[in-house]
Amino acid sequence: MQDYLSGLNEQQREAVLHVNGPLMIVAGAGSGKTKVLTTRIAHLMANGVDAFNILALTFTNKAAAEMKERIQRILNNSEARNLYIGTFHSVFAKILRAEAHRIGYPNNFTIYDTDDSRSVIKAVINELQMDDKHYKPNIVHNRISAAKNALVGPTEYALDYHLQQEDARANRPAIAQIYAAYAHKCFKNGAMDFDDLLLKMFELLSTQPAALAKYQSKFKYIMIDEYQDTNTVQYQITKLLAAMHENICVVGDDAQSIYSFRGATIENILQFQKDYDDVKVVKLEQNYRSTQSILKVANEVINNNKGQIPKELWTDNKPGDKIKVVRTMTDNEEGKFVADSIKEQQLRNHYANKDFAILYRTNAQSRAYEESLRKMGIAYKIYGGVSFYQRKEVKDMIAYLRIIVNQQDEEALKRIINYPVRGIGKTSIEKLIVVANEQNITMFEAVTRAAEFGFKGGTLEALQNFATMIKYFNTLLNDKNAYDVAVQVGKHTNLVKELFGDKTPEGLARYENVQELLNSIKEWTETPDNFEDGEVGNKGLGAFLQNVSLFTDSDKDKENEDVVKLMTIHAAKGLEFGCVFVGGIEETLFPSAMSINTREELEEERRLFYVAITRAKDRLWLTYANARYRFGQLVQNEPSRFLEEMPEEFLDKTYAGGGARNQGMSNMGTAFERMNRGFGGGSSGQTDLRYGVPPAKKPDNARPSYLQPAAISKPAVTAVHMPSENFVASDTSGLEAGMRVEHQKFGFGTVAKVEGSAHNPIANINFDNNGEKKIMLNYAKLRIL
Repeated sequence: MQDYLSGLNEQQREAVLHVNGPLMIVAGAGSGKTKVLTTRIAHLMANGVDAFNILALTFTNKAAAEMKERIQRILNNSEARNLYIGTFHSVFAKILRAEAHRIGYPNNFTIYDTDDSRSVIKAVINELQMDDKHYKPNIVHNRISAAKNALVGPTEYALDYHLQQEDARANRPAIAQIYAAYAHKCFKNGAMDFDDLLLKMFELLSTQPAALAKYQSKFKYIMIDEYQDTNTVQYQITKLLAAMHENICVVGDDAQSIYSFRGATIENILQFQKDYDDVKVVKLEQNYRSTQSILKVANEVINNNKGQIPKELWTDNKPGDKIKVVRTMTDNEEGKFVADSIKEQQLRNHYANKDFAILYRTNAQSRAYEESLRKMGIAYKIYGGVSFYQRKEVKDMIAYLRIIVNQQDEEALKRIINYPVRGIGKTSIEKLIVVANEQNITMFEAVTRAAEFGFKGGTLEALQNFATMIKYFNTLLNDKNAYDVAVQVGKHTNLVKELFGDKTPEGLARYENVQELLNSIKEWTETPDNFEDGEVGNKGLGAFLQNVSLFTDSDKDKENEDVVKLMTIHAAKGLEFGCVFVGGIEETLFPSAMSINTREELEEERRLFYVAITRAKDRLWLTYANARYRFGQLVQNEPSRFLEEMPEEFLDKTYAGGGARNQGMSNMGTAFERMNRGFGGGSSGQTDLRYGVPPAKKPDNARPSYLQPAAISKPAVTAVHMPSENFVASDTSGLEAGMRVEHQKFGFGTVAKVEGSAHNPIANINFDNNGEKKIMLNYAKLRIL
C-alpha cells in the first residue's frame, strides 16, 4: 500500500481507490474532504493518468492552490503544475482565452467585475432614456445575473412568460430590453462579466462540436468540490464535459447548501445518483474538527430538514464543553458579553485572538461587536469589506493596463481618458460615446479619428496625444513583460507622480496601494507557473489581469493575522476556529423573516445554522438579545426556533446583561417567558444576571470580567430595562416636572424639567437606575405612570 493511503480512514480510502466511473462523496463538515480529493488526484497520477487529463474545479482560488500544493507534496514532483485545477471561473476563463474566437469574442477579452457591470448597465439605462432611480443598476444586474446562471439569455428572457410577469409585477417591464442592450454592449466592448465566463463556456460547448470534442477528450477525469453549491449552468457544463468518459467525481455536503441566493441549487447533489446509473456513493461521516457536544447539537438540528441525504457525523474527539446559549437584554449587551468572554478565555485558556470568530446572519450586526472589542482593546478584522483590487487608485491603474490589452474596453477607457486630467472634459467624453454608438465603432476608434468627428483645438490635441500614448504602450507588449509595461504606464501617464504629490495621509495610502500593485505585478512576472510555454508580453499581462479580475476576498490568507475574525456565516463556510460566537439567534433575524415563507427557504436557513455550528472546534457560544435596534426601531425579539431543536443535555443556558437584575423578574412579559422555557424555573434555577452562573455555583470572589483590574477605569454599563408587559407609549405633549414615567431602555424615572423649543421639546429625567438623561420627546417613547 502506498504511503499516501496510510493516513486515510476506511471510507476515505474507498473514495480514493475508486478510479473509473461516477463517484459521489458525501463529505460531512470537518470530515477531511480536501484530503480525500487531493489524495485521489495524486492516486490517479501515481497510476499513470496524465496531469493534463485531469480537471478539478473548486469555489475559491485559495482552495485550488492548497490542493495543488498538497498533490505536489504527496508525489514529490512538479507534475501537479500541469493540472487544470482552479475555480469554475478561472478554469473556464483560461479555456475561453484560447477558444473565444469560435463564438465571436477576441481572445484578449476583458473580464468585468461587478462594479464594471453595473456601470455598463447604468449607461444602457441612460441611453434607453429610462430612470436609473427606478431601474436601479444593482437590481437590474442581480436580475440579469440570475437569468444567466439559470441558462437564460436575452432572447429567452424576453420570450419567457413567467419572467415577464415577474418584471411587470415589480413595475420594471423593460428589464428584457436592458438585458439585450447590456449583452450587446459587452460583446461590442470585447468583454465578459463573471456570469458570462460560465454562460459563454456553455455556449462554446453546446454550439461548437469541435470544441466540445476537444475538451471531452482532454478531461478524462473530472472532480468537483462543493458540488452542493453549483448552479444550473455549472451543472450543465460539467455534464457536457463528462459525457464521453463519465469519470466524474463530485464532493459535497447537502447539509451545507447555503447559496441559493446566487443561483446554487441543492437538487444538483440530491439528483446526482439519478444522472448516472452506476454511481458509487461514499459517505464521510467521521469528523476530525469538533467536539462530541458540538456534533451532537449539529446533528439534531439538521435532522429537522426533510430534503437531505441521511448521514450522522461522529468523532473520536473529546466530549468537550457544553454549548453556551446566552440571552442578553440588548444587542449592545450581546456585544459586550462576547468581548468579555473573549478576554476571559484568553486569560483562562491562553487563546490567541486568531482563535476566535464572531459570526452573524447580516453585516449590520457587526457594529455592537466592533464597539465592544474596541473598548476592550481586542484586535479584530471584518472580512468581506472592500478588497484591495476594488480601491479607486488600484482600479485606475488596472484600467490603463486593460485598455492597452483590449482597445475595445469602453469601461476602462471612460475611466482613464481624462485621469490624470489632460483637458478632455465630460462633454467631449459624452460626444465620443454618441459617435461610437452612431458609427457602430469602438470608443477608442472614435478617439483615434477625433478630427473626422469635429473635435478641434486643445481637445483634439489632447485626444490625439492620448491615442498615441495608448498605442505606444501597446507596442511594448511585444517584448516587455507585465511589470515593465506597468512601470511605463505609471511614469508616462503621471498617475504615480500625482499620487506621490498628495502628502495627506489618504494620499500617501493611495500612493502606497499603487506601489503594492506594482509589487504584485513584479511577483507575478517572476513566477514561472504564471506563463504558458514560456511566453511573456501580451499573454503575461492578460494572464495577470485575468487573475486580478477573478480574485476574491475569500482567497486571502485569513489564518496568519492575530485578530478576532468577524464575518457573516456565508463568508465563514469552509473555515474553522477554536472558539466561535454566533450572534442574533432570534426569530425574524435567524431564520430571516424573508426566508420562512416556504419549507425550502426555512431548510436553507437551518443549513446555514448548521454551517455556523460546525465552524467551531472546541467551544461554541450562541447568543441572542431580547431587544435589538433594527431600522431605527427598538424591536422585541423571541429566541430562534432553532434553539428549541437542540438537545438540552448538551446546552448550558445562561443570562448575561446589566439592567434586568435591578428590575426583578415579574414584568418580563411573554417574550421573556418563552425564553425562560427550559432554562430552569424557581429560585434554584434562576441565574444571577451579574455573573451568568447560578448563585449556588458563584465563587465568593467572582467578578464580572468588566471589573477586572485592566478594565476598572471603564464607565459603568447602562442598566437596560425590560419594559412592563402593559407598556404603551403615552402622549407626552403635556409632560411636566414631577411626573413619573417609564422608558423602554432606561426604566422608571422622575421628570426633572422640560425644556427646548415647542417643536423639539427635551425632558430631563432622573432614572432610578441610570441617572439623569436628556430625552428628545419627538423621538422617545415614554409611558406616563
